[in-house]
Amino acid sequence: QVQLVESGGGLVQAGGSLRLSCAGSINIFTIKTRAWYRQAPGKQRELVASIGSRDLKKYDESVRGRFTISKDNAKASVYLQMSSLKPEDTGVYYCNIETDFRNYWGQGTQVTVSS
Repeated sequence: QVQLVESGGGLVQAGGSLRLSCAGSINIFTIKTRAWYRQAPGKQRELVASIGSRDLKKYDESVRGRFTISKDNAKASVYLQMSSLKPEDTGVYYCNIETDFRNYWGQGTQVTVSS
């Protein structure tokens, strides 16, 4: 069964940086979109950033200019560089890879930003 494995979460002070990584054994030729979502306590999961097959990047307004999504086209991977972190960025971050056939999700990694 295909799994996406995430890493890079943790505890950081406001203003700090973290880099999230996600990779899995997915046929790269079927990948359409790669993305990161987050879920804060008591809130619904929301889209943070996405990157398409032609490198078109989209960001939620709350992270634009602070977060950068990237990918390795030779792998089924996606990364999220997070800078100038704020306490409101706290939550569980999930990677997502959409293919021609289905969506794949990571197990989630906790990001906690202290004030």
